[in-house]
Amino acid sequence: MSIQLSHLPLDLAMFAALIGGILMGYPVSFTLAGVATVFAFLGYAFGAFDLSLLGALSQRVFGLITNDVLIAIPLFVFMGVVLEKSQIAEDLLETMGRLFGSIRGGLGVSVMLVGALLAASTGIVGATVVAMGLIALPTMLRNGYSPSLSCGVVCTSGTLGQIIPPSTLLIILADVMSNAYQQAQFSQGKFSIDTISVGQMFAAAFVPGLLLVTIYIVYLLISARLMPSIAPPMRELTVKPTRREILGAVVPPVLLIFAVLGSILGGVATPSEAASVGAVGAVMMAGARLGLSTRVIVIGAIAFVLLAIAAGTLPVRLQRDDTNPSDIVLAIFYTVLVVVGVVAVLRSLKKLGNSARLKPALDSTLTITSMIFATILTASIFSLVFVGLGGGERIESILTAMPGGAIGALVFCMLLIFILGFFLDFVEITVIVLPLIAPVLILMGHDPMWLAVLIAINLQTSFLTPPFGFSLFYLRGAAPKEITTGQIYRGVIPFIALQAIGIFLIWLFPRIATWLPGQLY
Repeated sequence: MSIQLSHLPLDLAMFAALIGGILMGYPVSFTLAGVATVFAFLGYAFGAFDLSLLGALSQRVFGLITNDVLIAIPLFVFMGVVLEKSQIAEDLLETMGRLFGSIRGGLGVSVMLVGALLAASTGIVGATVVAMGLIALPTMLRNGYSPSLSCGVVCTSGTLGQIIPPSTLLIILADVMSNAYQQAQFSQGKFSIDTISVGQMFAAAFVPGLLLVTIYIVYLLISARLMPSIAPPMRELTVKPTRREILGAVVPPVLLIFAVLGSILGGVATPSEAASVGAVGAVMMAGARLGLSTRVIVIGAIAFVLLAIAAGTLPVRLQRDDTNPSDIVLAIFYTVLVVVGVVAVLRSLKKLGNSARLKPALDSTLTITSMIFATILTASIFSLVFVGLGGGERIESILTAMPGGAIGALVFCMLLIFILGFFLDFVEITVIVLPLIAPVLILMGHDPMWLAVLIAINLQTSFLTPPFGFSLFYLRGAAPKEITTGQIYRGVIPFIALQAIGIFLIWLFPRIATWLPGQLY
């Protein structure tokens, strides 16, 4: 008996098999590659898939490992891990707690502000949540804060690293949305195409990220005013920090943020170059935190800044025939600056090594980076087979048939992403689902930058939604024994609603996301 393949929705069965495999606990990258391989041969057996399409895999692998955008990911990960291992968060939390703790809800505000600073300087959700869970959560509980509210504040502050640049989510999202934007323009018959850069993505997410921080803080202050028992002033006697203490805790991470984001948004450096600056800056900050002379760090930082400015304004090329004595003098000066800066970095690395923090930082960087790239690579294999089975056309037909046109399709996709966030990680959703739906949404008339920011905030909720929200797992492992899983779940519910409010505001006022990239680019 012959089987009519047109009645076998292999593309849908493939997606269902993927979700089932992930929920059963199999590693995501292996599940992606395994499901793709099985359905490729299954489709070939039924005459629905051309195996010659798999010949494009080598090109996809080569494109991934040579992608200039993604090169920045391991450097940003290293920057965040080094700052986490050097315990800079402790200084920030202690200083901010003493500064705001005397007002109702002040401790919660302190945690949110520190979370925003750490988000812009590390971007590592797990590191931030664990640090907050070990340092801030016990302090909040000792001072009479509601356990649920405390857990919600800690979990939510940690997720800010995904929407406030620089973050790995925004880098991956920029690459995916740029490809989707190009695909949409090709479909419209345009061959002089525009792209979306990481800098544009960072600029688009910057103001919405600050908007979310503001919404959280306003909620905390209003809750503390209406229900004083859940967020009282600090009971512990504390001494207000001096101006010098505040500057000492806040200025280094702010300078690092300014160096990294400023160089990208200002067009001075590419994301990978800025990530290198961030990695070097994080190493030097860690060296200072671990006892290296401040003078060495300051001199090294000044040497690097002078080198960047001077080499940019007065470049020297000694291989040219018209080299004159002034060029040789400049080259010697630049060499001295390089040596001074490198000495400061090497001494900082020695401090990290002697304190047994360097090897764990390198191990964490390798683990996180491998996980991200393995997922991206195997998702590319999955999407190739899925599209070859007709999944692309099915997705397009579903979205175009949605009631309400472009708005209805976007509402459907946002709900789909939100629901998938209960079960999947942001990387998985970004590299599996978005390449399928984003080109169609852009073709339907949605601005790609505005769309990317809405999706980014939606993906941020995947860290908070039970049962598989990563922030919940991180806090469960770091929280005191008296904190129950139910309290953690109840604590994040209001903040998920606040994120929905943030999405609604950006939906109503698109210029929140499009104004800054429009000004800078």
